[in-house]
Amino acid sequence: MPFNGEKQYVSEDQPSDSESSRFSESLASLSDYECSRQSFTSDSSSKSSSPASTSPPRVVTFDEVMATARNLSNMTLAHEIAVNDNFQLKQDAVSENSLAGRVKHIVHQAFWDVLESDLNADPPEYDYALKLFEEIREILLSFLTPGGNRLRNQICEVLDIELIRQQAKHNAVDIQGLANYVISTMGKLCAPVRDADIRALNATGNIVEVLRQIFHVLDLMKMDMANFTIMSLRPHLQRQLVEYERTKFQEILDETPNALEQTTEWIKESVDEELLSLSESAVTPGTENSSTPSLSPTLVLNNSYLKLLQWDYQKREIPETLMTDGKRLQELTEKLNQLKMIACLSLITNNMVGAIMEGQPELANRLKRISAVLLEGMNKETFNLKEALNSIGVQTCIEVNNALKERGLPVLNAEIQANLIGQFSSIEDKDNSIWSLIDKRIQLYMKSLLCLPSPQKCMPPIPGGLAVIQQELEMLGSRYANIVNLNKQVYGPFYANILRKLLFGEETMGKVDASPPAN
Repeated sequence: MPFNGEKQYVSEDQPSDSESSRFSESLASLSDYECSRQSFTSDSSSKSSSPASTSPPRVVTFDEVMATARNLSNMTLAHEIAVNDNFQLKQDAVSENSLAGRVKHIVHQAFWDVLESDLNADPPEYDYALKLFEEIREILLSFLTPGGNRLRNQICEVLDIELIRQQAKHNAVDIQGLANYVISTMGKLCAPVRDADIRALNATGNIVEVLRQIFHVLDLMKMDMANFTIMSLRPHLQRQLVEYERTKFQEILDETPNALEQTTEWIKESVDEELLSLSESAVTPGTENSSTPSLSPTLVLNNSYLKLLQWDYQKREIPETLMTDGKRLQELTEKLNQLKMIACLSLITNNMVGAIMEGQPELANRLKRISAVLLEGMNKETFNLKEALNSIGVQTCIEVNNALKERGLPVLNAEIQANLIGQFSSIEDKDNSIWSLIDKRIQLYMKSLLCLPSPQKCMPPIPGGLAVIQQELEMLGSRYANIVNLNKQVYGPFYANILRKLLFGEETMGKVDASPPAN
């Protein structure tokens, strides 16, 4: 799973922290059933940030579209750097067999062939070589820190292009000597991981190939430098991410007023479901209930987050406020579906042959591993789930029979084996009762996670039937809670505005303040 590099960097056990308090201030009043309508109209500025408006649609200019795209790109990049410790830049891998790869190879090869021809001419032509060394000098200088004056002066002195050009006019340029100096300087500036590349440069005899490989290694060093800079910036981004991301999203909202359309629809679904549930529970025979059902905004928002665990990421657009975590949520949901299936298989196996498996944890673990392997990729459209479930059933029967033989007991008869395989295959049915049961228990567990102030310190108890996936479920739930808690801190004020509109029919006024409140 790609979640290993992620971490929660906003402390959840310090509710008074300035970053986390922003969400609390915006939504705290919404969590009380008895709160007054006046508490939702505290904003006094005149600009509306609500996506719902009776005004005609505003024409968006090309510059505004580009500004929105830049803000979204910057916000997404900052978010990824901050939450994903494994994030790093990589060179574009162009396939040599592709059209772009072939064109690139032909053009580059033509250049190096011309350079080799110029250097082998009599007298040699150094125009292209001088341009290469000028570019190399600029790249080397870009690697230096502001305090590296001594090496900077040395590079400028040795790679003085005007001096080299004068030497070239008199055919007195030592190209190999300049290349050796460049390689030596690169060895001083490169990361240890590039030492082998530097040694390979020293072992290359052809000067044209040396220059060619120098540029290849310089490209790798530039990528190393960029990733080092990202690693250095990460702690600063983590401290400022909530304020920065909220500010950038407000800028997007200013340029694109309907930027919360999907988010509003996402929350409205939960509001409608909760209202329907309350209405049905309030109607009882022989009683009269004329009061309007009241909803907890916090409950509505948490239920909206739970919907993301059953989201169809291939067909439905994700809410705008969760775009930066869309891929993480999709991967988490796919893993959760696999865990649900494993829990269903384990429950069926225990119900049918539980007495045989009692006291044999090795057998249970082996069956779990078999299920996990055969269910790998189950979320792909091309995956044949019925065939995989049938294979798991067959393999489970084989493993159980082997365990029975080892204990000198008779194997499962054909009827029991067919019944077991049949129940496994029926899990994919839409109305399967076992799948529904496991799904409800996992939803209950995830919901309890969202209600805890610090899930990392105090995990909720695992519901019955989920013990087989307890470790994986706790890890997955912790990552899910991290995503949700950070999202609440960043976008809490925007959610509060939407909830005011949906629950109380009030027009939200004013921009969202991105800065933390003064203590």
